[in-house]
Amino acid sequence: MKNLIIDIHAHYLPKLLIERFDAHAADFPGVGLTKNDKGVILKFPGAEPTRPISPKLSDLAERKSWMQQNGIDHQLVGGWLDSFGYELPAAEGLAWSRYINECMWQGLADEPRFTPLATVPLQDGKLAAEVLEEAMERGFGGIMIGTLPKGQGGNLDDAALDPFWEKASELKAAVVLHPMFICGEPRLADYDLVNAIGRLADTSIAVSRLLFSGHILKYSGMKLVLCHGGAALPLALGRLIRNHGIAHGKYSDPRKNFEAMFFDSCVFDPDALDFLVKKTGNGRVMMGSDSPFPIGDPAPQKVVMECSLDQAERIAILTETAQKVFTLRHDVCCQPIAGAAAGKA
Repeated sequence: MKNLIIDIHAHYLPKLLIERFDAHAADFPGVGLTKNDKGVILKFPGAEPTRPISPKLSDLAERKSWMQQNGIDHQLVGGWLDSFGYELPAAEGLAWSRYINECMWQGLADEPRFTPLATVPLQDGKLAAEVLEEAMERGFGGIMIGTLPKGQGGNLDDAALDPFWEKASELKAAVVLHPMFICGEPRLADYDLVNAIGRLADTSIAVSRLLFSGHILKYSGMKLVLCHGGAALPLALGRLIRNHGIAHGKYSDPRKNFEAMFFDSCVFDPDALDFLVKKTGNGRVMMGSDSPFPIGDPAPQKVVMECSLDQAERIAILTETAQKVFTLRHDVCCQPIAGAAAGKA
């Protein structure tokens, strides 16, 4: 598998989730699913209805065609963050996460070009740990979680989540951290700023708390992966370090915690990717597209090829690091499917 070109940041929502919903709805009565002229919409307690589910989230034929065009052999696919249901009561959240994971697993059972990432009921640390262990034992490549463990709020460094972080560390799990759509800032209402900048602010705040709390070093067995190139954190690291310095030891060292994380390459700009690799060091960045969303990178290898990295650094981003961080499915093809040559200029 050494030469497989791997996209570690993509999203998938199986058709089975909609097709089987009525048969399982009694297990999670707080989840609403409606169909109208705009599409399929989910509803969770205390939250506004979700955006209509994009058909592209389920269209594997179109996705495989796009992967072929872009020389991508394999994708790690997490769910759709709007559907994770962290607003649900704990027991319902447990049932809903298990339902999503079962649909993900079965929907990709015969698709060796995709390794699924599980979801967990992050609203309850003990239950999240339980589902994480189930998922890793089953063969999921890792998990994808959101920045707001209560759906509309909450903090990832909350002590109630310690059982989850402990289990992630024990299992050496890859944990992909993705921003949520609702960022709680009214100034984002125009210009599609929720996507353009809101998600970056969301990630930067959530992870800054983890840097100062010391979670990344404390739970060092896990592999925390940040989407969108780590948002503002690589550029803001100096400011965080300064804040740590004037706090006189009250907080964990953000530099040491930062150096233990992983990042995707979804920054669109070669200069930004050069800077990210310089700040993180070789072996910490992996190619990510954020497909199939419009704001994702339509040609994710391009930014890797256009930056000033050397051949070894490019190969690490495109193939090698992902194989060390994630547990790829056991039946993944052992030879490149798309025929791409890693690092070819």
